[in-house]
Amino acid sequence: MKMMKRREFSALLSAPLSLGALGTLAAAPQLALAQTDPFAGKYQTLSQALPSSTPGKIEVVEFFWYGCPHCYAFEPVLAPWIKQLPADVAFRRVHVGFNAMIKQHQKLFYALEALGKAAELQDKIFNAFHVERLDLNDEKSITELVVKLGVDGAKFKDAYNAFGVVTKAGQGTKLSEAYRIDGVPALGIGGRYLTSPSIAGLRGDNEQANGRRALAVADHLIQLARASKA
Repeated sequence: MKMMKRREFSALLSAPLSLGALGTLAAAPQLALAQTDPFAGKYQTLSQALPSSTPGKIEVVEFFWYGCPHCYAFEPVLAPWIKQLPADVAFRRVHVGFNAMIKQHQKLFYALEALGKAAELQDKIFNAFHVERLDLNDEKSITELVVKLGVDGAKFKDAYNAFGVVTKAGQGTKLSEAYRIDGVPALGIGGRYLTSPSIAGLRGDNEQANGRRALAVADHLIQLARASKA
């Protein structure tokens, strides 16, 4: 079971990324493990529900970081699952901002989102980190990458430094704190539940198998959220 923990980020940023990095999500004080259904122990429940950014729909939020190798491994499993979500479910991604360096990548995500390019370039940005292993630690190197990927450099710079992008990044950080996110990837469901490949998976199994387990739990949590609205 693998997850990039908050305390691992500083060490990772100064060393080559490796899919062998281990992490587990620490139980947060205000989260309680569910005990009364077949998926007990595979998710956590917030003590107080969070409001949805898409009223009337069940919101699913993926918390991730471009530089996280476990998020990269989760993506091929997550992407097809997103496409088959029912109409009453709204999915969105939230890039975490655990430290100053990761906040640069957070702004990259929200700038691309503002330009309508985040979904289109998701795989290419991941590949830049984990296949090409580029050093993307400042605005200059990040801008060079997105220009290479076909984004207008001037428009990107404007978006990257825009008040709206800074605001969205701050909102993303606040939401990750409200969900008590201590590692990624993680899935928040319905403003009430939290699961991840680390929580739902089996120790020693491969990352994609544990990712599929997390999505099975997420499907269950969507049903719980739907039932609570009925």
